[in-house]
Amino acid sequence: MTAMTHRDIQHVFESLRKGLVPERGIDAFAVGIEKLRGEMERQLDLAKNGEGTIKFLRGGYGCGKTFMARLALLDAQEKGFATSFVVVSDNDLRFHRFDDVYRKVMIELGTNVCPRGAMGDILDRWIARVEDALIAAGEDEDADDFDQKVRKRIDEDLASLTGGQAPQDFVRVVQTIFDLKQEGNVAEAGSLISWLCGSGNVAASAKKRAGIKGDITSRDALDYLRGVLEIVKAAGYKGLVIAIDEAETILRMRKDSRHKSLNGIRQIADAAGSYPGLLWVFTGTPEFFDTRQGVAGLAPLHDRIQFMKQGRFASLRQAQLELTPFDEDRLRSVAVKLRELYPAQDRGAIESKVSVEFIDRLVAEVTKGFRGDVGVVPRQFLRQFVTQLDLVDENDDYDPMTEYGFEPQELSAEEQLAMSGSNLEMDEDDAPAVAEDIW
Repeated sequence: MTAMTHRDIQHVFESLRKGLVPERGIDAFAVGIEKLRGEMERQLDLAKNGEGTIKFLRGGYGCGKTFMARLALLDAQEKGFATSFVVVSDNDLRFHRFDDVYRKVMIELGTNVCPRGAMGDILDRWIARVEDALIAAGEDEDADDFDQKVRKRIDEDLASLTGGQAPQDFVRVVQTIFDLKQEGNVAEAGSLISWLCGSGNVAASAKKRAGIKGDITSRDALDYLRGVLEIVKAAGYKGLVIAIDEAETILRMRKDSRHKSLNGIRQIADAAGSYPGLLWVFTGTPEFFDTRQGVAGLAPLHDRIQFMKQGRFASLRQAQLELTPFDEDRLRSVAVKLRELYPAQDRGAIESKVSVEFIDRLVAEVTKGFRGDVGVVPRQFLRQFVTQLDLVDENDDYDPMTEYGFEPQELSAEEQLAMSGSNLEMDEDDAPAVAEDIW
């Protein structure tokens, strides 16, 4: 675990107060998942060594799928990868359109030095490496034709790195970005970087300069991703890790969109091996993977990634990595870690008042509130726990052992079902997805 800054610590507790998974600092309280984390590190090693691979994180609500995905990305950046974290949404991400997926991947593209929107920085680093290589080979950086030689090498490298599979518009845009930056025209260079990231709102003048007319389409977005991946590696990164979170949202889409989205995942899975250095990570619930509205309804995808279990044993190395629900011991361990991390004004008061005895009581009361279903407890438990830390830190006379009473806040649909003792009903009459190419 790397040392945490005060800013990172504040980010962790602000996120937990809102019931969210923090984007960084989570390795400080990652307990009970050592084997799972080890498998994700094995996947990163495969990608670092030139494999293209895909992994599916499988677990019910509250099992920590988002946490595990974000932790994998933090580990990836620590190992020198670029990363992107994308949440499937009904509102701003139509997963059956890969231009939408590509745009979100590029918006969320980050590195250890640029957490979001990193494509411009990655391009700069790659071009700097091209220039350094030419200078090391004896070229004079002050010569009048040095920029032309850099541009020629960029063209040659793009063709070599992508095996000639990058779209011509991709090549022209990258070349033009270099030209504009050398001219000092930062605004138009930025516009073309936005176009390369999937934006549909780019000035016509910038497009004209690059010799392009339209926007990146759903059918060619995977080819653009190939070009981006190779630039990422040429810039000095080990590869790219893309996490697609909450894939079960696809189950709530209209039938035609759902079928196309599942086919999209099939195409990604089929093509994964041909993208050296790219690791895809999908998270989803058992309902997403096992029902006929989901993966089980699309035989080509299900046959490739189906989950297999022998009694209570499941291999970590199969396509689906199973995340199991929290238990009381793990909740207690997480709470103790967070208590140690909390930026207290009076450390003694936190240690004495938010005691292990109080933590045990909190675990029991929150679990009781959800009818003993520890699996859905973590989000509410952590919000409650951070609130108690805050109250002790803010009030000298606050004693959680005498004042505390569990009151659930802003319940999700799954939490409401757990409190009521009901089950989530699925419509099993829907026809399974039909295998077809849609990108």
